[in-house]
Amino acid sequence: MTVGSDAVGSDAGEADTVTFESELVTRHPLTLTADPGRVIAKLFLPGEEGSEGHSRAAGIVARVLALSDGEVAGLVAALLDRFGPRHRDYRDLLTRHAAIVAPRVRTPAELSPARTLLLGACFTAEYAVEGAAVTNPSAVRHPDQSGLPAGALRLALSLRAVGEGHLSSIGFAVAVIGPGPAMRLEPRTGPLTTGLAVPVTWEHARLRALLTDHGLDDEVTRSVLDSLDRSPADGDLEQAFAGMPADLLRRPQAAGILAGIRSVAGTLRKIEFPADSGLAERVLWPTVASESKGMEDARFVRFTAPDGTVDYRATYTAYDGTEIRPRLLTSPDLRTFTTSPLIGPAARNKGMALFPRLVGGRHLALCRSDGQTTGLTASSDGLVWEPFRPVHEPRATFELIQVGNCGSPIETAAGWLVLTHGVGPMRTYSVGAILLDLADPATVIAALPEPLLTPIATEAEGYVPNVVYSCGGLVHDGRLWLPHGIGDSRVGMASVPVDALLARMTPRT
Repeated sequence: MTVGSDAVGSDAGEADTVTFESELVTRHPLTLTADPGRVIAKLFLPGEEGSEGHSRAAGIVARVLALSDGEVAGLVAALLDRFGPRHRDYRDLLTRHAAIVAPRVRTPAELSPARTLLLGACFTAEYAVEGAAVTNPSAVRHPDQSGLPAGALRLALSLRAVGEGHLSSIGFAVAVIGPGPAMRLEPRTGPLTTGLAVPVTWEHARLRALLTDHGLDDEVTRSVLDSLDRSPADGDLEQAFAGMPADLLRRPQAAGILAGIRSVAGTLRKIEFPADSGLAERVLWPTVASESKGMEDARFVRFTAPDGTVDYRATYTAYDGTEIRPRLLTSPDLRTFTTSPLIGPAARNKGMALFPRLVGGRHLALCRSDGQTTGLTASSDGLVWEPFRPVHEPRATFELIQVGNCGSPIETAAGWLVLTHGVGPMRTYSVGAILLDLADPATVIAALPEPLLTPIATEAEGYVPNVVYSCGGLVHDGRLWLPHGIGDSRVGMASVPVDALLARMTPRT
């Protein structure tokens, strides 16, 4: 609703307006907060985490080797008792970390099983993935809908987990909505796991496009790609390197080009989680250089291909400490994830959101390539994205600074319902809504005249004040469910009847 206020300043004859959020929305009395007990165990090389710039590994190895067998046994027993229940396959994890520094051991026979575990523990540290905050959720239908009453739906919630050093990873939670307006969170229990990397091979055409996007379009690169094209579908990159003409390898720049090809090819990753792990136990942790400082704001969508095949897809922001890049996650079941770069003119900023199906035979996505305008981009393969077309520019009072999306468009009979975020005075983030034409999503046919959600008094404070923000909601049983971050520190849930929301929207002229 829009309420007139007393005029301020010299133009007293013109009434200002103060815009409040829609009265249609219901906030549910449930908040998901950061849990510092959710920890992973990661490799720790003392010295490299500070300003020293080198590891102190050699001295640590020497001190471990100098301990008596009795001292080692006592330390290992205490470690297993304290940390074993907190981590999946704790012994195997310590053994893997010990193997990384094992070359510093002059005589491998010196490492008994117990001393191996102790050595691994000296190069392992716990990291609280939610030590600082949990925020910016998206919601999709969970793959498992068993054991629910009629009218209920199990949700998979993706979360931006923020830990020490403002390092973000992608975590998960599970919620059940319905019947009616009821909702609950399922317990987030069990040790966390970051999964294991499994082999994955580039499609040659995709690798060629990515290398070109990185400026690698020269004789050396072409020779490598031609060799791959002549090889089987799973041709090995190193074999392609080995088969290059000697004259090309002798070129002064060849070594640097090959290093660049290897670096780009390494940006394709596949992570598999244990079959017996629950969704809330899985953490997508940074694995490539472009996301070394964080994986932010995953916008998940359940994508239906023309042949009826369904999978899960998400765009997220990769941050390396200097640059941001959108990347793509794909998964058939939310247990195995493939992560790859997105390229093209529209893949240059935060906040891409994929449509849940092809439109006009093409992949579509919302984006914000210019940093302030919601745009529409298209792709023939879902990886290389064309220049964006502006769709929705800042125009309402709550979006004077910039606008963007709050997740993937939701298909309704009336049009594509797009939840937006608007940034207004005092960098206040609010959630709005627009409606796009089903056949031509570049056309805005209606908009909500006021915010759907804006920070109320109890939501003003947080890690980042004055923010409500979502990475995606869904419709169930006639109601839009909107998980949203509050103050970049916690997560709430709101809902609104879809018919009432659509009726409240005004035609765009």
